[in-house]
Parts: sequence; structure tokens; C-alpha cells
Amino acid sequence: MTATKPSRTAEDRRQRKARQTRDALATAACDLILERGSAATTVEAIAERADVTRRTFSRHFAGKEDAALDFVRRDGDRINVLLRSRPAGEPPLLAYRRAVRDWLTDPEDPAWHVRPRMRRLLALAGTEPELFAAYQRIRVDAQEESIRIVAGRLGIDDARDVGPAAPRDAPAPVRDAPPRPGARPPPHGR
Repeated sequence: MTATKPSRTAEDRRQRKARQTRDALATAACDLILERGSAATTVEAIAERADVTRRTFSRHFAGKEDAALDFVRRDGDRINVLLRSRPAGEPPLLAYRRAVRDWLTDPEDPAWHVRPRMRRLLALAGTEPELFAAYQRIRVDAQEESIRIVAGRLGIDDARDVGPAAPRDAPAPVRDAPPRPGARPPPHGR
């Protein structure tokens, strides 16, 4: 007896259902953390609000902070997909800038800075250490992938050549500060 492969439609349906479950968990986590704060929000409460089991939550996320900040991971993934799709001959920095521009101007799936709930959650990350740590971990993962993509475009080994990582590693104190939605940079020269 030979095993049959699931149909393409069945795979698509499973992927769609998994994405819907993940989105429901992320939404529940974001809502509950905004309502109660991170310390008062439990994984069980998130799973209950999303109408799934604790085990299902654990299949999708390592913790409540990762779930609440899933939009950051998704946005990083989107930027990297856009970066990969840039023309091969385009200089890496220009390719990255254009990928970010395309992400920022996507009317179908707006970037976090135009979603009020996400802005509130990122502001909260500045005051809640566990949330901030998750934000940093997710952000660094996306940056590491961007570095691998840029290194590949340059035909170099990102583990041996620090060039693609230099922009990430340069102004660490400024870069690693918690995001402040709506904050404006100081005027030039200050």
C-alpha cells in the first residue's frame, strides 16, 4: 500500500487554518497585555480568549511576549521577503532602503507605525522588561536574516566579513532604545 500525498488544497487549508490560529493568538495576547499588562496576563488567558488549548499556544509561540509582538516578527519577515525580491544588480543598501519603503507604503498590510494598538504595545515595551527583551530578540532575528541576504547579494560569507553587519552594530545605544511611537529625532546638529 502506498501513502498518498495530501492535495495542494488540503495543504493550503491547513496552512490557512494555522495562520488564522496564530493570528488569533497574537491578537488575544496583544489585547490582554494592553488591558492588563504583561505580568497580569497568562498564556492560559490568551489561549482561552483565542478559543484554543494551551498546547496549541505552545505550538505557535515560546511565550506571551512573543505572541503579542508577532507583528514585529511578521514585519521583519515582510521586509526580508521584499529585500530578497529586489533586482540582483541593485546595490545592497539601495535594495534594503527600497524594501523598507515598499513595506512602509503597503496599503494592504500597513506597517506597525500606522496601527494604533501596535504603537501602544511598543510604548509599553519600553516599561516592561520581558516585553522589551522579546522585542529585541525578534528584531535581532530579522536583522540577522537581513545581513545574510545582503551578504548573499555581495557574494560574501557574513560569518567572516563584518561588512554587512556594520550598520547593525554601529550606534547600539541609540538603536537599542525602546521604540517611542511618534517621537521625532532632534534637529540636525544637536
